[in-house]
Amino acid sequence: MIRVAVYNRQGKEVELLKVDEAVLGGRVRYPLLKQAVVMYHANKRVGTAATKGRSMVEGSSKKLFRQKGTGNARVGNIRTGKRVGGGMTFAKVARDFGKRMPKKQKRLARDSAILGKLLSENVVVVDELGFAKPRTKEFAEVLGNLKIDRSCLVTIAADDENVYKSARNIPKVDVTIVSQLNAGDICNHKKLLFTKDALLTVLKKEQEGEN
Repeated sequence: MIRVAVYNRQGKEVELLKVDEAVLGGRVRYPLLKQAVVMYHANKRVGTAATKGRSMVEGSSKKLFRQKGTGNARVGNIRTGKRVGGGMTFAKVARDFGKRMPKKQKRLARDSAILGKLLSENVVVVDELGFAKPRTKEFAEVLGNLKIDRSCLVTIAADDENVYKSARNIPKVDVTIVSQLNAGDICNHKKLLFTKDALLTVLKKEQEGEN
């Protein structure tokens, strides 16, 4: 069992939660975690870089002059990549770098990422994180009270526009909801801040998945 302290917004411990490692897969599966992170970065690549090849530039396809007898070096047509204005020799073409993983593997990779953060003591749980209106200064104070001074992924149970707007101007702090939590985002941040409801939602879903 992993013991996780629950803090209030002032940084004082108010509760203690017990997390069973078996609910999160029992161990950190590093090969699967790496596969998920590679997929995460690959899917962020745009892949629209393109240059013109010989077939895409203007000019005749006729050989400029005969092969032998002129005293000049042999050449092909004017569109060759060796001449100014010709096409690129190995032209880039638009391509899709996207990768895919089965849903079960993505879920297991996410659980491994959460478990890894728990074991390295980089998970912080706060009892609640609601705001009456967007307040960046107040959100920054909460992070300070929780001693979070590194990149942080804030995970909430459901969409909350005030939380998003309060955090969007704080460097290296991102907000996501439980249903969109993934291994790539978790590994891309040093700290993982859960609201209590969000953490319980993750654990509940995993227990239901096992049953």
